[in-house]
Amino acid sequence: MSEANETAEAAGASTPTSRRTVLGWGGAGLALGAAAAGGAVALGRPGDTPVPASDSGSAVPFHGAHQAGIATAVQDRLHFAAFDVKTTDRAELVQLLKDWTRAAERMTAGHEVGEGAYGGLPEAPPDDTGEALGLKPSRLTLTIGFGPSLFDGRFGLADRRPGALVDLPKFPGDNLDPARSGGDLCVQACADDPQVAVHAIRNLARIGFGKVAVRWSQLGFGKTSSTTPDAQTPRNLFGFKDGTRNIAGTDTAGLDKHVWVPAKDAPGRAAWMTGGSYLVARRIRMNVETWDRTPLAEQEDIFGRDKREGAPVGKAKEHDEPFLKAMKPEAHVRLAHPDSNSGATILRRGYSFTDGTDGLGRLEAGLFFLAYQRDVRTGFVPVQTSLARADVLNEYIQHVGSALFAVPPGVRDTDDWWGRALFS
Repeated sequence: MSEANETAEAAGASTPTSRRTVLGWGGAGLALGAAAAGGAVALGRPGDTPVPASDSGSAVPFHGAHQAGIATAVQDRLHFAAFDVKTTDRAELVQLLKDWTRAAERMTAGHEVGEGAYGGLPEAPPDDTGEALGLKPSRLTLTIGFGPSLFDGRFGLADRRPGALVDLPKFPGDNLDPARSGGDLCVQACADDPQVAVHAIRNLARIGFGKVAVRWSQLGFGKTSSTTPDAQTPRNLFGFKDGTRNIAGTDTAGLDKHVWVPAKDAPGRAAWMTGGSYLVARRIRMNVETWDRTPLAEQEDIFGRDKREGAPVGKAKEHDEPFLKAMKPEAHVRLAHPDSNSGATILRRGYSFTDGTDGLGRLEAGLFFLAYQRDVRTGFVPVQTSLARADVLNEYIQHVGSALFAVPPGVRDTDDWWGRALFS
């Protein structure tokens, strides 16, 4: 399975229930690994009634061949942050990545960072910010990525930039804000508790003070995609199910074909990306007020689905195979389908967002689109090119932020660290 081979380390499995523990499971390592892959595996003490991993407050194993937070069952909340690296000292950056890795190991296991939020020297600030004390791990995952700008020569990495880490083209209709785009590094924090996700990013930013600075960040709620095959597809802020053909976290063949970077795609000095993936992040503003005044029949024609069930045109259930020719030529589902894009397939982990108002009495709301793929040149780029040219949904949305990151493979064990192969 995609992440079932992740090692379930001693994440407090035999200690009392608290934010510092993994709910006292003892011996649940194999089940935890399965939960990371599919998310529907029941976890608990012997004799307990099985519960879905998404309802258990469990911990997702941090170590493994691939980073958690990609094929992992999609959590309910997101805090995504892009960072600019301020130091020019390579050794200082390497040490930061090591420190971040150790902190991520602890937070995803339900522990405080370092010596904790209290009990240390009164004259010194605590190692942990403390707002997650008493909270469950909430399936927190932390996923790091490296942006194209990190390979500009500051750290001797220019010849290690993978060929797939391209500069994304400007698509028709883009209105990108530089202040909400790009970044040297990114960290994606997903959890079922928003405070747990925010706590994780806050601690990493604190650890990195003086070495990195937050360039932009995004909170997300209401997942709009699922990697769990037996779950209903969530709805976006337009009220529609989208992305029902998303790759399942249990689809090993699909993940190998479309998400994980194989050795042959990472030759020579780019070999550090073997087992990794490429992440596209797009902030998409949705004009909900205009959409809300659009007739239902027109809404359904725009998506190519019915609003009640999410079924494709002429079908009964959301997962029924769509008959693309029954849809209007400019329908969103038709244009985004792999059959319309030479088989291009991506794994989506998007979230809805609302950020107050735009100053004109309208909600600043939309979709924070996250997509993982083996190569953006055969994944996101052809799909978005098709959509940007003809999708009638473009009348109601606009892409206002964009970033691309190379996501390295997973941290194998406690001696490994984020980006080790890149800097070795």
